[in-house]
Amino acid sequence: MQLDGVLFFPVTPFDPDGAVAEHVLAEHVKRGVAAGAGGVFVACGTGEFHALDLAEFERAVAVAVESTAGRVPVFAGAGGPLPVAKACARAARDAGADGLLLLPPYLVTNPPRGLVRYVAEVAGATELPLIVYQRNNAVFTPETAVEVASLPTVVGFKDGLGDIDLLQRIVLAVRAEVDKPFQFFNGLPTAELTVPAYRGIGVELYSSAVFCFAPDISLGFYQAVQDGDDELVRRYLTEFYRPFVELRDQVPGYAVALVKAAVKATGLDVGGVRPPLLDPTDEHLAELEKIVAAGRELAA
Repeated sequence: MQLDGVLFFPVTPFDPDGAVAEHVLAEHVKRGVAAGAGGVFVACGTGEFHALDLAEFERAVAVAVESTAGRVPVFAGAGGPLPVAKACARAARDAGADGLLLLPPYLVTNPPRGLVRYVAEVAGATELPLIVYQRNNAVFTPETAVEVASLPTVVGFKDGLGDIDLLQRIVLAVRAEVDKPFQFFNGLPTAELTVPAYRGIGVELYSSAVFCFAPDISLGFYQAVQDGDDELVRRYLTEFYRPFVELRDQVPGYAVALVKAAVKATGLDVGGVRPPLLDPTDEHLAELEKIVAAGRELAA
């Protein structure tokens, strides 16, 4: 399964009582697919995977699958403690997902060889294609990246670490030693800011949280990159993405909370974030509105 285009990571909407708002999620996913998403990654980082119980997770995946209606692939998050990750993998399969994005295990210090065991066990829980996510405490060496890439159902490697030197060595090792179609992804928060750097080492796919609330900005940037319009890319980075990232970095968890607030500002009531995350302050919401307006003006 080869992915292409802008990858959409929907938020998980909550109703006033705190339950997953399935009808809102369905509308959110339908809008994203209609706007031109290349794939839907449901209940992942932007979708507050960490805050969902297993039943909520399975319903979110099922809603995304139904709403996508086979138009693009649907990948579901999995991760955390090994039994939870395996249960999520099976639930995603039962809900009709096309693949899995394997998030890091519980926040302990993980030796790379232990990560190989972790990936192998989750991959063994279902036949679904699996993308491994390198981030935080899940850090691979080139050798262990080759081992997990060689597992039959592992089809991709997403990097949220930002160590370009390490990732370059991983890319070179996997492409030299793994004889099957395999894709690499830029998975840093607000990945667009580092797209030029990642493309320099041959990693062209990336996830776009901005697509959740401003597909016009996200797709405008993507097209500028595809066209090789370096000046327009620079303007997007300078006038929208850099200010957005600087606002995002003011409060831990804003990589999710700002995105969710921006979706809500479009008129789709996705609610707020679950603890321990915090919703943006009024001051930050006003700043966000100005940043998005600047991005939309550029996209227009």
